[in-house]
Parts: sequence; structure tokens; C-alpha cells
Amino acid sequence: MRLQHRLEEIRRRGRKALSLFATAGYPSIRETVPLVLGLAESGADVIELGIPFSDPVADGPTIQHSSEVALRNGVTLGKTLEFCRRIRARSDVPLLLMGYSNPIFAYGLTPFLAHCSEIGVDGTIIADLPPEESEVCVRTAEKMSLAAVFLAAPTTTPGRLARLDEISTGFLYCVSITGVTGERGGIAGHALEFLRRARATVKKNPLLVGFGISTPEDASRIARMSDGVVIGSALIKALQNGSGKPLDRARKFTRSLRRALDSTLVPSGPTGRGAEASRRPGAGGH
Repeated sequence: MRLQHRLEEIRRRGRKALSLFATAGYPSIRETVPLVLGLAESGADVIELGIPFSDPVADGPTIQHSSEVALRNGVTLGKTLEFCRRIRARSDVPLLLMGYSNPIFAYGLTPFLAHCSEIGVDGTIIADLPPEESEVCVRTAEKMSLAAVFLAAPTTTPGRLARLDEISTGFLYCVSITGVTGERGGIAGHALEFLRRARATVKKNPLLVGFGISTPEDASRIARMSDGVVIGSALIKALQNGSGKPLDRARKFTRSLRRALDSTLVPSGPTGRGAEASRRPGAGGH
């Protein structure tokens, strides 16, 4: 599977993964595909394309606004899948669809996953799907060679964290804060404590950390305790604010993140993080 292979190669080289979140249809329908292609060319290892939804309960005001704009632009789940088809025709960047259960189950879970597999999407993140209700999704995704990525939060108990690691494929998405997405003023101490606990518990999957990472410096700090970072709100802010063209600003921001993460390179020899990761049971997914 493309996602697992990419993340395993990143870990083998002692690098840190950069996953970026963009909302399908934002800033516009016309700019969505060029935006994703530009992010991949500028150093993103994984792209999470958000499915616009009217009630994104886990998202803060920045991503909520992008979703509202995309909905006004007429973006649907079907159009989001079409964006993915066009992206895949021009790039082999691992591509995840991230959204909420309401529009996905209204579309039909099995048809949705089948279309994802058909057009070259690599996996899904359904933000409000609890593990207790995930069996059909996980089983169907596995049959279709799709990753099913789950989220863990600072309030997640050790036993539940181990369970999330067990059912996730691709990576485990560690939410570094309690609350919604959005930029924060630095990384809180309790977030770092949670990451230390997650690092000790999670054995199967790479750990990618998101929510509240605002700057290249934040990304570098978090990457030292994880296998990579996920950044969304700060990227959307870069699209919204500043001089020059929005897509140029997004590419510039991505390059700054890539440089920061590359400054956290670790040895890939017998004592390095890359070697440790490659020895994990189940590393690289199915």
C-alpha cells in the first residue's frame, strides 16, 4: 500500500513525515488540484483532503470557515472524489480523505470505500467514528487495500490507545490537545507528556501528531517525539493571509515546514530511530 510504503521509507531514512490537510474546494474549486499538487512538490509526504461538512465538530474556526466556503462553492463528496481522481492522475503522493460519518454514511460506506479504492485514494480518516462502531469500516477498508486511520487524544486511556493502534492502518493520528483544531501559542507541557505516553504504548503504527501545530518550530519540536506531524489550520491561514498569491504562500509555508522537519533527521543505523521503527511488529501496515 502506497501510504504504508511511503511512511516506512521515511522512517527507514530517519526522516520525519509531513502530512498536510487541505479542504476540498478551498480556496476555490479551480485551485484545489493545483494546491494539492503544489504541496506535494514542496515537500509534503501525505495529503489529507477534507470533505466539506456543515457541522465539523472537531474543527476550529479556521477549518470551519474553509468548509463553509467550500460548501458555498458547491463542493460535495462526489466532487471531492473527483478532485482525488484528478490528483492521482498527476501525482503519486499518498492521499487520504478526512471527514465525518454523516456525509460518508449518507453516500454509503461501502460505495464510498469502493470509489476511494478505484480512483487511487490511499485511506480514510473518519473523525467521529469511534472504535466500538468501526468494525465494518475497518474490515471493508482492509479488503479494498485502504488504510483506516484513527485518532487518539490526551484523554485516551492506555488500554484504548493500544486498541486504536491495533485497528489503525497507515498511522495513528495523535491529537496533541483536547479541543478543536486550530493554531496555538506553542506546545503545552501536557501535550508532550501525552506524546511520551503514546510513544511507549503504540507499537504497530507510526505516530503522526496534529492539532495546534502552528509554526515550523512547533513542527520540529513535536517531530522529535513522533514520526511526523499533521498541519491544517496553519496552512489554511497561509492561504488566507499575506502578500502574493495564496497558492504561492502555501508552497512557501510547506517548504519552511520541510526544512524544519529535515533539521530533526535521526541516524538510520543500528542505534537510530529509523532502525528502531523498522523492527516494530507490523510496521508498514498491511
